[in-house]
Amino acid sequence: MPNTILCSEAFWFALKNESKLVCEKEPMLASYLHACVQSHHNFETSLSFILSNKISDDVMPAIAVNEMFNEAYMLNPNMVEAAVADVQAIVARDAAVSSFLTVVIHFKGFQALQVHRLAHYLWENGRKELALFMQSRNSEVFSVDIHPAAKIGKGVMFDHATGIVIGETAVVENNVSILQEVTLGGTGSDSGDRHPKVREGVMIGSGAKILGNIEIGRGSKVGAGSVVLNDVPPCVTVVGVPAKVVGHPKCNMPCDSMQQNVFDDNTQ
Repeated sequence: MPNTILCSEAFWFALKNESKLVCEKEPMLASYLHACVQSHHNFETSLSFILSNKISDDVMPAIAVNEMFNEAYMLNPNMVEAAVADVQAIVARDAAVSSFLTVVIHFKGFQALQVHRLAHYLWENGRKELALFMQSRNSEVFSVDIHPAAKIGKGVMFDHATGIVIGETAVVENNVSILQEVTLGGTGSDSGDRHPKVREGVMIGSGAKILGNIEIGRGSKVGAGSVVLNDVPPCVTVVGVPAKVVGHPKCNMPCDSMQQNVFDDNTQ
């Protein structure tokens, strides 16, 4: 897959073409992909169908969830733009992925993030109880627990995603990669602004716990299993319990390189 960033229309054309090729190669998936992709006239209706069928339950039917997504996408097209950016970011960063279709159909990290975007939209528009319902279903279905008030940018990758927890006042800027079992949490029962602010380009390794109203500076890397309790400067690598600066990433955007071995970084 080329690294060129596609606009929404070009992305949708590529996604449909991938779906068509898979249908020809694997007829067992033809009816499924027809329902999820081929029968739709744009990406947002396709994504809405996929997510609503994932999130629905016996009390909240898929058609009702589908209406919520369609309304949100119509009134806030930035949500669709963010989803397109998320898919392309994952394909660019994940060596195990070579198609947009794989991400849209199968990747629960991507799907969980899009469900959060709906919950956030509902929260921002005063429909907080419904937003909390969507958060609960997101946690039950995908094992990803994000408070609806949390602010998350575009081009964000949740790799594997299981166990990710993001608190109410957390901020995740554009172009960030977060691996499984990461917590962006508070340090106690205080109210107010109490959760981390993760700046652009950051990569957070699996199992890292970042706690409190602290900042993870632009272009920094948090090593797997670290516990971060203080601000992290831009363009450094931190690791340990508690986390300490051990070096500097070899690139300006660790979110893109996805290099997990902190010993490969430049030393101080």
